[in-house]
Amino acid sequence: MRNAIASVLMAGCLAAVLVPGPLFGPAAAQDDARRLSHIAGNVWRFQNKFHFSVVIDTEDGVIVTDPISPSAATWLDEIIASRFAKPVTHLVYSHSHLDSASGGRVFADTATVIAHENAPAEIHRVVPDYRFSERMTLSSGDHTIELTYLGPGHGTDLVAMVIRPENVAFVVDLISPGRIGYKDFPGVDVGDMIDQIKKVESLDFEILAPGNGRLGTKADLVAGRDYLEWLRDAVAAEIKAGKSVDQVVEDLDTSAYSNLLAYDVWRDLNIQGMARWLKESGQVP
Repeated sequence: MRNAIASVLMAGCLAAVLVPGPLFGPAAAQDDARRLSHIAGNVWRFQNKFHFSVVIDTEDGVIVTDPISPSAATWLDEIIASRFAKPVTHLVYSHSHLDSASGGRVFADTATVIAHENAPAEIHRVVPDYRFSERMTLSSGDHTIELTYLGPGHGTDLVAMVIRPENVAFVVDLISPGRIGYKDFPGVDVGDMIDQIKKVESLDFEILAPGNGRLGTKADLVAGRDYLEWLRDAVAAEIKAGKSVDQVVEDLDTSAYSNLLAYDVWRDLNIQGMARWLKESGQVP
């Protein structure tokens, strides 16, 4: 039987009441590809190769965000059982993309599943129990998890989560701190994604726990957005000046960002992807 949630309407959105928990010690379980590491207070970070999700230990059970994959979720379920000796009572999706959201069936028998209303009817064979529109607050004793819909951009159901009192924000696929953009921005409306980042910047938090890359702060979000906006404007100016995309790739001075991760392998792809989006959105000829 899934854990019951008492809900109330709050600012036109659903607010749910959950159950909280104690601190846990610093020992982290890990293998070559997976790791459970402490962030702050009751908040832990689960790494599966290059992807991350967040785990919150509470008195009555454990809250898990993205399951990532069936094998990752199975590993995490076993670690939670051995380290915390509690079931997973809630599963909260950041969004429904396969690389973050598959594997939820591992937890679905005991967990109340929460997703944005734009998520599919089934998220990789898991049917959400609760959906929300703009905002949802999950209260759990001394803890709250504030869910905020970020609008379209990277997908149409992307949610930011802020966990209090630790003030940790779990945000997936918008910014990887200290890294340039992902390849050629596949399947992304860059303008809308910039707006998504701005919406996260408006939230109150101290620690950024991204879906990829190292922990950061709000300053990392601002730096990532600044890069995207600079690249957008610079590529647009070059194309409007009559240059081909190949010429822009050859000529554009991006040296100010050469210290960022993946610069050597994704720099050209970033320019090409930005040029494609500018053309598809009608901003350049």
